[in-house]
Amino acid sequence: MVRLMRLAAIGAAGILLGACAHSPTYDPQDPLEPVNRVVYNFNEAADYFLIEPVAKGYVRFVPQFMRTGVKNFLSNLFYPTVILNDVLQGKFSQAGQDLGRFVTNSTAGIGGLFDVATRAGMPEHEEDFGQTLAVWGIGDGWYLVLPFLGPSTNRDLIGRVGDTYTSVLGDMDTEPALALSAARVLDRRVELLGAGAVLKQQFDRYAFVRTAYLEQRRNRIHDGNPPTEDLGFDSGW
Repeated sequence: MVRLMRLAAIGAAGILLGACAHSPTYDPQDPLEPVNRVVYNFNEAADYFLIEPVAKGYVRFVPQFMRTGVKNFLSNLFYPTVILNDVLQGKFSQAGQDLGRFVTNSTAGIGGLFDVATRAGMPEHEEDFGQTLAVWGIGDGWYLVLPFLGPSTNRDLIGRVGDTYTSVLGDMDTEPALALSAARVLDRRVELLGAGAVLKQQFDRYAFVRTAYLEQRRNRIHDGNPPTEDLGFDSGW
């Protein structure tokens, strides 16, 4: 009950901060661009000097099977948040499938270390409270770049808070919660190691990341079938 009350309060905040119409990904609302670029440059420096070297060391010294086990464990640990957002979005059939996935991996998968559910025909889904707010009709709001966390929007920032309160982190003390959060950041950074070369080739890396993030979020919100954006061309003569 307490979690639902928290979620309702967070949802109300999302309505206040993100109740803007959808902005096309090629022309997003970015009134904080000067500040966002400063934070983006800070994040790039932090990644170059700290996060990327740690991720490369993790890949180099930790065997693949152990990294896969950690990835599976973290995914399963936070999966109840996916199930909750399934329900909040009215995806009741998917919620049942995801509950079955969670139970299967938590038991037969030994606490989620092994992803036996995928092999059994229960695929992983990605749902979060930011997507739920979008389904409820809340607009993106402004584009934001958060220190260490990277790209976001008003709506997705509220969504992050909601996901934290409704996940296992909401019941943890500060130290273990920070440790788990750091492990998730490291796991996700490892997945992006191969994308560095593509990013370095971009003339304006900030604009490239902004567009890529907004397109990815739009694609997830619409379950891989986003409507065609209006490019603003006048078809008349």
